Amino acid sequence: MARKARGRDVSEQAKGWLSKAKTAEELRQAQAVVLPLEFGMSMEQTARAIGVSRGWACQLRNRFIQDGGVCTGGKSSRGGRRRANMSLEEEEAFLAPFFESAKGGGILVVSEIKNALDQCLGRKVALASAYNLLHRHNWRKLAPDKRHPQSDADAQDAWKKNSRSSLPQSGGPGRAKGRSG
Repeated sequence: MARKARGRDVSEQAKGWLSKAKTAEELRQAQAVVLPLEFGMSMEQTARAIGVSRGWACQLRNRFIQDGGVCTGGKSSRGGRRRANMSLEEEEAFLAPFFESAKGGGILVVSEIKNALDQCLGRKVALASAYNLLHRHNWRKLAPDKRHPQSDADAQDAWKKNSRSSLPQSGGPGRAKGRSG
C-alpha cells in the first residue's frame, strides 16, 4: 500500500492557487498537491494528469510544501558553484603570478599550474580542472608571434639574397617536368 499523501497543512493554499495561478508551472505545482489529497491519486497518476514525469511531479509537490503553500513560479534553489575547490577571489590570487609571468613574455604552462593546484589543495586534481580554472578567468590560448623575439632581420635578408643561386632553376615557362606521353 502506498504512503499517505503529505501536505494536508497546505491543502487550502493549494486549492486557492488552482484559480489564481498565473503560469502553467504554478498550476502544476498546486495540482501536484491537490490531486493526491482530494482525489486519492498516486504520484504516477498525478504526473500523467499534469503532464510531467513522476519525479518532476514529486519535486513540484515538495517545493510547494517546503515554501509553505506559496508557488515559487518554478524558481529553483539550485545553482551556484556547489563543488568548487576555491572561491573566485582565491582562484584569482592563485593565478596572478602565472598571469604576470605570461604577460612578461613567458609561456603559460598548464602542467605547472596543475602541479601548483595539486599542492595548494593538498590532493591531486585532473588536468581538466586546471583548464577549467583558466577558462573561468578568461584565459585563451594566444597564437604565437609572427616572428621570433631573437630573430635578426638583417641576417634573414642576407640569407634570402645568397640562397637564390643554390636553388634549382625551373625549365622555363610552360615546360612541365614529369611524365609525358
